[in-house]
Amino acid sequence: MFVDSHCHLSFPELHSRVDTILREMQAARVDRALCICTAIEEFETVHALALAHEALWATVGVHPDTEGGHEPTLDELLVLGCRPRVVGIGETGLDYYRLGARTVADMAWQRERFRVHIRAARASGLPLVVHTRSASADTLGLLHEEGQGRVGGVFHCFTETREVARAALEMGFYISFSGILTFRNAQDLREVAALVPMDRLLIETDSPYLAPAPHRGKLNTPAWVPYVAQQVAAIKGLPLEEVAQQTSRNFERLFSRVVSEGSQA
Repeated sequence: MFVDSHCHLSFPELHSRVDTILREMQAARVDRALCICTAIEEFETVHALALAHEALWATVGVHPDTEGGHEPTLDELLVLGCRPRVVGIGETGLDYYRLGARTVADMAWQRERFRVHIRAARASGLPLVVHTRSASADTLGLLHEEGQGRVGGVFHCFTETREVARAALEMGFYISFSGILTFRNAQDLREVAALVPMDRLLIETDSPYLAPAPHRGKLNTPAWVPYVAQQVAAIKGLPLEEVAQQTSRNFERLFSRVVSEGSQA
């Protein structure tokens, strides 16, 4: 019924209890979850989860905050992206939130990494999972420049403005909302969600982070993605079942390899 379009079950605090999480997902009617890669060194763990469990799928990519690890080439991303049950490139993007003593000019390495991932999405035809924080202008600019209208995907854990949402939608991207949407101080974000068409909206947990109300501060899991759906239903004035069905269809449309590979299982 529900799909968690973005989670990190490879992270130690969740990986050690995957079997329990899968049972909790089943009880909560969460049928599938997309396990997101944040470093090449992590990919084999992420991929193994997808291979071992019918309800799980995988991506390949390097998070913009990941430093000091292996920088994949375009060819490496394309080879890993061809693996079974890998359905997207990312998470990737730009994050200027924690610059510290650095300047935006110092983040050229991050922009180059993003370029490589965009090129991999173009070449493979896989959707791009985009992370952007305090960097929306550069994020949109590089997608225009490198994507050339031939790259689609999702802006995950969306926290940007209505203007950024409109720009992403105009480029063909989906918008995904996390448990932040349920936070008491997130009214501006709820107003953004109200503007996003239901056929371009996804839900996620970004677990183990950002547990939704009423579980704020706890360890998040994909079993709690229905709370995000409930908030979307309240914003849109729709039945919960309709939100679940539509966001699941959106997930299948965007990550189309889930449907094609799932039918071969």
